[in-house]
Amino acid sequence: MAVTLRLLPSARCLFDDLLQVKVSGLRSRQVVALKASSTDDKGVEFRSSATYRADGLGELDLHRDPSLSGSYVGVEPMGLLWSMKADTLHQRFQKTNSLKPNVVRFSVHEVEGRGQGEGRTLAELVAERLMMADGVQRRPVKDGNVRGVLFTPPGPGPYPAVLDLYTFGGGLSEKRAALLAGRGFVVMTVALYGIDDMPKNISEIHLDYFEEAIEFLKKQDKVKRVGLTSLSKSGDLVLSIASFLPNIDATVWINGCSANTVFPLYYKKKQILSVLPFDVSKVVSTESGAFITKNAIPDPAAEENRASLIPIQQASGRFLFVASEDDNNWDSPAFVDEMTQRLRHHGKDNFEVLICRGSGHYLEPPYGPYCASSFHGFLGKPVVWGGQAKSHAAAEVQLWKKIQEFLRAHLSCDSTQEKAKL
Repeated sequence: MAVTLRLLPSARCLFDDLLQVKVSGLRSRQVVALKASSTDDKGVEFRSSATYRADGLGELDLHRDPSLSGSYVGVEPMGLLWSMKADTLHQRFQKTNSLKPNVVRFSVHEVEGRGQGEGRTLAELVAERLMMADGVQRRPVKDGNVRGVLFTPPGPGPYPAVLDLYTFGGGLSEKRAALLAGRGFVVMTVALYGIDDMPKNISEIHLDYFEEAIEFLKKQDKVKRVGLTSLSKSGDLVLSIASFLPNIDATVWINGCSANTVFPLYYKKKQILSVLPFDVSKVVSTESGAFITKNAIPDPAAEENRASLIPIQQASGRFLFVASEDDNNWDSPAFVDEMTQRLRHHGKDNFEVLICRGSGHYLEPPYGPYCASSFHGFLGKPVVWGGQAKSHAAAEVQLWKKIQEFLRAHLSCDSTQEKAKL
């Protein structure tokens, strides 16, 4: 009997779809190695491998059967995906282009004598994990000063709308915006610099730019209410947008800071927030060559830092504060404590908190390779992001569901939302 490798419901799926990996046609109790590999948008290959034992019928089901050894152990249905690593240190899986699917090569291999070596290939399968669901429209935006990409679900709407500030560095990352559109949101992701006719670098940030982007988003036919999503540095940007600009109904803050960081913030040509200082002397080196920056940011609420503290008590919308317990970029849980205490002090309870146990800084849409360390744009060196691969992967699944629930609850529209189907 030929060995068969299957991905259910299909080898063509969305990036954030849960897959069921099954193998049949093996010998009873046969030990095999399952492998996965994928090349990111920068041409870096990531790989994983795990050893499994078939059941009495010669079948494997990764939803049921545990990995005995390899890149991970235990029952981990998506372990072959989140455990993939590059051969070189400090690599983050780059998937920013929504037009090209994430291609993953799965294979099954014989394991020779007592697991000491790999034999012939028994079965292979190529999966295409799409960023855009069928029917989602992608439209490049070049309107006034705004540069970005707009994703719109099929159907008449109206839909909850999101301004997605996924990356702070130059350029665009379309992954989260495209995936959210596939789940029933109108989403625009914007660049701050580094694309088209925008500056290659910046020394200050202007809130007016986001105000213009939000006005553009609100003019779209299927849009009524607008929310914000963020990650890392863009966390303080969405806090400022929600605090200084009107009609932001929901804000998702993920592992950011409660004060303005990196660049001064301006509005109407006047500086409204200074920069929270960064103490390079408190950056710690590790044996891997990467650094830990967790303690390099001072207390945002200290009197000497008040000019950079974002007045979130002014915001009228709802907040979802998400912090990784093991964030090594900075102390995100401490920032959440500071913000929730401040809001309560002002008599406000317009927030929810999610603390992700055992996870690191880079919380992304689920089922991508875990990033332990990579290049830090501000520091100019590789940093340790924190977390453990298994718990970080579980946190991303939990968070992805929570983000969608939160945004739907607080950006609800009159008509029933239609979820885009692949």
